[in-house]
Amino acid sequence: MTGSPHWLDDEQQKLWQDLRTVVVALPMLLDRQLQRDEGISNFEYSVLARLSMTEAHTMRLSDLAAQCDSTQPRLSKLMVRFEQQGWVTRYPDPDNGRYTLATLTDTGLRKVEDSAPAHVDKVRELVFSPLDAAQQRHLGAALAPIAALVREHLDGR
Repeated sequence: MTGSPHWLDDEQQKLWQDLRTVVVALPMLLDRQLQRDEGISNFEYSVLARLSMTEAHTMRLSDLAAQCDSTQPRLSKLMVRFEQQGWVTRYPDPDNGRYTLATLTDTGLRKVEDSAPAHVDKVRELVFSPLDAAQQRHLGAALAPIAALVREHLDGR
C-alpha cells in the first residue's frame, strides 16, 4: 500500500472511541452482572432468551446461532453444557433431518425468567436511561445498518 492512510477526522475519532467503549465494556458489565447474580454469561443468557421468545421455545441451531451472532461450533459447545444443566434438549428436525432443533426445557425457561429482571434493569441503566425516546430512536436507526453489515461479514458474504 502506498501513500498515507486516510485517517479519521476528529469527530469520527471521538465517535469511534465512544463506540469502542460501548462495544468492549458493555458486554463486560452485562457479563459481570449475570455471572454474579445467575452464574451465566451474557452470551448464555442471550441464547436462553432467544429460545424463550420463540414458538414452542424451539429453534434450529443454525438459526439460533445467526440470531445470537455466534458460530455454530461455539453454539454446539454451549448446547452440550445446557443439556447437562437440563436447560435444553436437542434432536433432529423432523421436517429435515440435516438440521438439529433445540428446545428450551421448563428448567431452562425458569433460568431465563429468574435471570431476566436484574439483567433487564442493568440494560435499562446502561443503554436506555441515558437517552430520551428520540435519542433511542436515532441510535436504533444509526446502529441498524452497521449491525446488518457486521452480520453479513459474520455470515461470510
